[in-house]
Amino acid sequence: MRRISVFGATGSIGQNALDLVARDADAYDVVALTGGRNVAQLAADARRLRAELAVTCYPECYNELRDLLADTDVEVAAGPDAIAQAAARPVDWALSAIVGAAGLVPGLEALAHGTTLALANKESLVTAGPLLLGRAKAHGATVLPVDSEHSAVFQALVGEHMAAVERVIITASGGAFRDWPIAKLATATLAEASSHPNWDMGQRITIDSASMFNKAMELIETKEFFNVTPDMIEVLVHRESLIHALVGFNDGALMAHVGPPDMRHAIGYALHWPERRALPVERLDLAKIGSLTFEAPDPARYPALAIATRVMEQGGLSGAVFNAAKERALDGFIAGDIGFLDMSAVVSRTLDKMSSDGGLQNAAITLDNVLETDRLARIYAAETFSRLG
Repeated sequence: MRRISVFGATGSIGQNALDLVARDADAYDVVALTGGRNVAQLAADARRLRAELAVTCYPECYNELRDLLADTDVEVAAGPDAIAQAAARPVDWALSAIVGAAGLVPGLEALAHGTTLALANKESLVTAGPLLLGRAKAHGATVLPVDSEHSAVFQALVGEHMAAVERVIITASGGAFRDWPIAKLATATLAEASSHPNWDMGQRITIDSASMFNKAMELIETKEFFNVTPDMIEVLVHRESLIHALVGFNDGALMAHVGPPDMRHAIGYALHWPERRALPVERLDLAKIGSLTFEAPDPARYPALAIATRVMEQGGLSGAVFNAAKERALDGFIAGDIGFLDMSAVVSRTLDKMSSDGGLQNAAITLDNVLETDRLARIYAAETFSRLG
């Protein structure tokens, strides 16, 4: 039996992963499951998969989780430190699906045991890519991508040499406002930004899709994970969301990964790697689909992409500033403190402020530096709210 842990078990990625695990439950010894406020789901999953430990990141939810699991042998804990301690328990495979910068420390803890880390936490690579990948190398661990785009690139590169790669193309649906007049974006409401044209996702990632900050994060991830230069990375708006990424080679060939928009594919690939096993996902009927469309993203509609390019070119701790400012700006939009277009302005101005002395580019990427940069960037981003306009 393989010992596994799932961090962020109650989110959409975590739930899709547990669906696959439950279909072959006898093959897995579930060590730890962690979640947020949905303790009823966390407890139910810990019970049915006979987990050793269930952890909620919110201390105030501890009593409820404890009571729900009182008649079982499942250990219960709460708080960020408890999640880090759960990640320190040795396993063969761990899924990092915690949303936000909070996913960095558990991922680093897991890698210390030579674990295979299936990484769905974008922020780990955006804020501290060299630190995370360096930790993996130092401990003989493996990091596998779970974002559908990066899983697609990873699969397209099987048997290939990076020296032959000319470009990496990741696709984007275009989000809720892909057909809106640009002049109308300033008045976009929270409800409008929270509705995705292709599928149902959590509110935060849906809004990030509308602003394309989600894709901006993935640009930075691509640079860090595959060690390519910013000029080699492209974005295409692909409304059908069936081609997840393409890799272009020096002979002019493009290798495309085509599949249904079902996260169980990328998760399952990481779960079973290096094997490829049958998965319960839709089989595409290309004749029925008929055609696929592609278009270049409009820089005026999606300013987040240009900010991501700046971050990649600056390097250093710029990614930590970018992510923290983006998260704080998103908080502000959800709370009604700033408008939809203000989010990119907040991130850009925070980068300007914290890049002015060159310290971001030259600072060492250590955990302490990343966490302190994250803290300061959130403060500066919030201060920017009142100065917009």
